[in-house]
Amino acid sequence: MRRQFDDVLLGSIELFCLAAELGSFTAAATAAGVTPAAVSRSVARLEERMGVRLFVRTTRQIRLTDVGRAYFEECQQALTQLIEAERMATGQQVRPIGTLRISVPTTYAHYRLLPWLPEFRERHPEVQLDIHVSNRNVDFSDEGFDLAIRVRTPADSTLIVRHLEDAELVMVATPEYLARRGTPATLDDLNRHECIQFDLPSSGRRIPWLFQDQGKDIDFTGDGGYVLSEDVLGGVTLARHGAGLFQTYRFIVEDDLRSGRLVTVLPAFGGRSRPFSLLYPHSRHVPLRVRSFIDFLVDKVS
Repeated sequence: MRRQFDDVLLGSIELFCLAAELGSFTAAATAAGVTPAAVSRSVARLEERMGVRLFVRTTRQIRLTDVGRAYFEECQQALTQLIEAERMATGQQVRPIGTLRISVPTTYAHYRLLPWLPEFRERHPEVQLDIHVSNRNVDFSDEGFDLAIRVRTPADSTLIVRHLEDAELVMVATPEYLARRGTPATLDDLNRHECIQFDLPSSGRRIPWLFQDQGKDIDFTGDGGYVLSEDVLGGVTLARHGAGLFQTYRFIVEDDLRSGRLVTVLPAFGGRSRPFSLLYPHSRHVPLRVRSFIDFLVDKVS
């Protein structure tokens, strides 16, 4: 392997990151114990090497360019990995540190993950959490994610898949809706009801409702005046306001069921679930912050 960086260049990268983080050459110089001129020369050295401007400079302040911000984020992550590698090699990595970037769908975020995170931060205060709440599949390498939680596991051999839980599905409606339209007794009865539907944003494919009838799995696609996409929680909101029937995860509506705001429909045909999994890239060295979060999450759902 040919050497790419000398000691001066690595030092320049560290000073650049300090200046970007603190928003000032002077503050970076004070933190590093060097002069502001040394910080300025280091940044100029990097800009000359790459042929790009990293900062917009005025007499009063500095501001990262778009290229500079992207370079800063990559360099910051690389420096953190170097620190962790050194601690691992010397046996000194006794606590997790750094930024943990997580992608999680809206359902699991609001009703599972987000309420648990203060406890994780209480245990590991030096880990900063960057949480991307979206139903969109992410690219680990291009977007810099450490972990993702998903219902449907992508066919990607570069990812490790760790099962979290099988989330039970229930169909619900308000007592007022059922009083108005009647309570279904069979699956065929659903054809005479307002069935709130959800389309996958990635493909436009309608998500079927999952039932069991005498041990046989049945997938049902209903019809009605409401079709949602992007955020499946919209279906729960519609059901809570009496719009119709909706199938969702029990953990989302358990408080509604307990209070009587919603009731289960066709419970005799229940019993199906969907699996949630934790995904992360294959790596010879998994950072301690990632391992600590995996252990924490698995413990919460076990």
